[in-house]
Amino acid sequence: MIQSAYLIFNPVAGQGDPERELTMICSALESKIQLDVHKTTKEVDADQLAQQAIEAGAEAIIVSGGDGTISAAANALIDSDIPLGIVSRGTANAFANALGLPEDIEQACQTILRGKTKQIDVATCNDKPMVLLAGIGFEANAIENASRDMKNRLGRLAYVFSSFRELRSLETFDAVIETPDKVIELEASAITVANAAPPTSILAQGPAGIIADDGELDLTVIAASSVTTALSAGFRLLRSAINNDAVTDSEDIGFLRASEITIKTEPPQKVVLDGEIIGTTPVEIKCIPLGLTIFASDELIDESEETIAQMAEAEVKQRR
Repeated sequence: MIQSAYLIFNPVAGQGDPERELTMICSALESKIQLDVHKTTKEVDADQLAQQAIEAGAEAIIVSGGDGTISAAANALIDSDIPLGIVSRGTANAFANALGLPEDIEQACQTILRGKTKQIDVATCNDKPMVLLAGIGFEANAIENASRDMKNRLGRLAYVFSSFRELRSLETFDAVIETPDKVIELEASAITVANAAPPTSILAQGPAGIIADDGELDLTVIAASSVTTALSAGFRLLRSAINNDAVTDSEDIGFLRASEITIKTEPPQKVVLDGEIIGTTPVEIKCIPLGLTIFASDELIDESEETIAQMAEAEVKQRR
């Protein structure tokens, strides 16, 4: 059980009352651990605060904010033994959803207080931290066009609404995808590379069963050229997420797994990284196996142990 922690709090995340939420977090945690609270500002982001915490000898770092805040803090903790606690307060909270972490503030705090940790993969995208995924093309445009006002009014539905609106101007682009063992040239309307992704991140669901500690990235390509084929591809990916089965019956969807992926496009396409637009292609994405330690729920730990057992069983069968 940790005795103290450095809390990084983003006061502009989500749609709730930040002061009330900060009070809830402190009330839940301070009875068991000593908190050193710091708020992000326009001048000082979560990465910088996490660096300061490490330099101060922090026993653990707790981050409360959206996926962008969590990703920024995680950057400082890559390949360290300092555990990261997550209290999600963003619009999508995709990282918590992907890893089965509670979104409720009280439950998230209890997960941290239980003190169980797990190592998961992280990645870098053009040397920037990536805990979730990078989207190229359609998804990047949809997220960029989901305004703050829309997110405040609609929450997660803002991204759905923006995606449907983006369908009206669906465009394709030429792409070259390179992995350590192959080079693929194709035409696409959306490319997603995931380290971890919840079922709601539909465009990442080509391979299904995205595992956050397998040492690989999961790439999904959508080659839809019309609204009709895009909707059809979306339906198949949704079915893939629900049934946990890879998409194998669509010419408009492709997927692969690799530890490193480089993507070049013509013309250059916008890139969204963990919910934030970071620029345009090309991108170079590398997996860092088991590079981040997090406070985890019992479900995530049990699921990971089950996955390891299944992989070991499959390897034994293959050797036979």
